[in-house]
Amino acid sequence: MTAAPLPPTRTERDPLGEVAVPCSAYWGAHTARAMANFPLTGEAPSPALVAAMADVKAAAARANEELGFLDPARAGAIAAACGELASGTLAGEIVVDALQGGAGTSLNMNVNEVIANRAEELLGGARGEYARVDPLAHVNLHQSTNDVFPTALKVAAIRLLRQLEPEIAALQAAFQAAERRFSDVVKIGRTELQDACPMAYGAAFSAWAEAFSRDRWRVFKCEERLRVVNLGGTAIGTGITAPRDYIFLAVEKLRSATGIGLARAENLVDATQNADAFVEVSGILKAHAVNLLKVSSDLRLLSSGPRAGLGELRLPAVQAGSSIMPGKVNPVICEAAGQAAMLAIGNDAVVTLAASSGQLELNAFLPLLAHALLQSLSVLRAACAMFRSRCVEGIEVDREACAAGVRRSWATVTALVPALGYARATEVAHAAAASGKPVAEIVVEQGLLDAATVERLLSAPAMTALGWRG
Repeated sequence: MTAAPLPPTRTERDPLGEVAVPCSAYWGAHTARAMANFPLTGEAPSPALVAAMADVKAAAARANEELGFLDPARAGAIAAACGELASGTLAGEIVVDALQGGAGTSLNMNVNEVIANRAEELLGGARGEYARVDPLAHVNLHQSTNDVFPTALKVAAIRLLRQLEPEIAALQAAFQAAERRFSDVVKIGRTELQDACPMAYGAAFSAWAEAFSRDRWRVFKCEERLRVVNLGGTAIGTGITAPRDYIFLAVEKLRSATGIGLARAENLVDATQNADAFVEVSGILKAHAVNLLKVSSDLRLLSSGPRAGLGELRLPAVQAGSSIMPGKVNPVICEAAGQAAMLAIGNDAVVTLAASSGQLELNAFLPLLAHALLQSLSVLRAACAMFRSRCVEGIEVDREACAAGVRRSWATVTALVPALGYARATEVAHAAAASGKPVAEIVVEQGLLDAATVERLLSAPAMTALGWRG
């Protein structure tokens, strides 16, 4: 069998020597080295991060143009190439691994080379010439990986936060709608998986909705933690090699281009070496993941059976549940949402370790931090949308199962304590357990309360009222 011919290559040079690069590639020598050095995950960097890096490069080019460091034609070609990269047109040219040594230098150079080669073409040149646009001299002018990467990561994270927040809000609204639908259904509440006392199903849904309400607010507010950037700080935050005017102007250009209220850090050295803001945001995502995992687990439990389990809830059937058991339907959406939450919880530990592993003036582990943080943002957004549309909005309560549970359980006697007293209520509970009769029937039989009073005390309005009066 004849091997397929190798694609034609061009020869490029970097500080270590000559490198063969496919003629069709927009990337160059630095990227080729990184591909050989870091065959780790097989995953590309987050598209959101790549788009944000392109925006940073465009803002830098426009700042350098305004200050006279780049001529308009070259700056315009760079900005146009950045636009193509940000839109995803050149996404296939970002070929370095998501994890890499060098604090993100490999990704920065991959981006620089793609932008330079595309800009070279726009100005009439060919890929690999770098006669009109050079990756370092022009695209990376007055920048360092160490200010570009963290700045782009913050822009990417803010954009993904803005996508996550409305999905949490929609999920909250779906639970609130269920709260209204099922406000008249009485069920047995449980503590430590044992019968506790009666409640309205609407109250259960209201508690889940409230948890997501807190998540929504926390996610909305945590954008503020990311608005301060170190663009212009170059290598270690001192702005070395960058003109003072550029340091002030670059952030203004990026703020204008992105529509995000970015601000230059007052202490660029701090902003370059410390990554605690990302840990704070990751912690907020973890809190949301905890709620998502807990609520999805609750729904799985309450829908268990459906005949030999609790069977109080009916979740939408979205796919066959077994390759061997006919008719089985599993709570797969809840399970998938739970796994997304677990991933985000694990990623929080990764973010914490990466942020704490920085040393002196730079954190070399930002690629790992970026991969984990942006993955959490993306997977939680998708999980919220899936959980809402494929599960919560279609949930139904099995009213008969809930009513049967209330009749069977002597935990309903708790609602009668104000009328009977604890000691007499305990006697009723023991009698119900021994006889198998409903609590209400025993209370009426013993003449402790009349039927109308029992019905009122065990009604849905009574179960949702805050305390009792009269």
